Amino acid sequence: MAATFELIAEIREDKGRGASRRLRRNADKFPGIIYGGEQEPQMIEIEHRHIVKALENEAFYSHIITLKVSGNDEQVILKDLQRHPAKPRVLHADFQRVKKGHKISVHVPLHFLNEDTCPGVKLQGGVVAHLMSDIEVLCLPEDLPEFIEVDCTELNIGDTIHLSEIKVPDTVEIIALSHDDDQDQPVVNIHKPRAVVEEEEVTGEEPAAGESEEKKEGGKEE
Repeated sequence: MAATFELIAEIREDKGRGASRRLRRNADKFPGIIYGGEQEPQMIEIEHRHIVKALENEAFYSHIITLKVSGNDEQVILKDLQRHPAKPRVLHADFQRVKKGHKISVHVPLHFLNEDTCPGVKLQGGVVAHLMSDIEVLCLPEDLPEFIEVDCTELNIGDTIHLSEIKVPDTVEIIALSHDDDQDQPVVNIHKPRAVVEEEEVTGEEPAAGESEEKKEGGKEE
């Protein structure tokens, strides 16, 4: 069953940095904004406790959210989230309105499958490197995937999966691939453990000039 998310917000009358600081400090709320669609941007405020639980769910970041603003429902997606650098606090949130029939761009998390059982790890002792944790896609709101799977079943050491090799529904477009072929970036690969690489480098070193002759003569001068 797909997750559903609702947040309660109020219209924010006081604006400016000072008002935002007072809001966070005295009311345990944080400021935000809703924009997009045919309406004007709307400044809002949200109680911190209302968003804390939702942020624990990965799907919240790539899901349609019902934002209840002073009794009116807005269908939105989370576009940006500003956090406190040292405390588990949200400082500001940006929400974009979504409209049926209009495509939206969203960063969708990647789920990597069969990493531990692929030949590169299980048989060859390789290490998995995630080069991306999410990708930006373009699609209609009703086609927005909660996550995208990356299957590592066939990977050997030295193998890489690129954006163009990721399977997405026909209704979903990977934005980077629509720009340029040079944007076909690597997503995940399997490489040798660092210790093995360093050992091979040391083993493969050539002796310094004159070292071979010394070894042949026992390292001593006649």
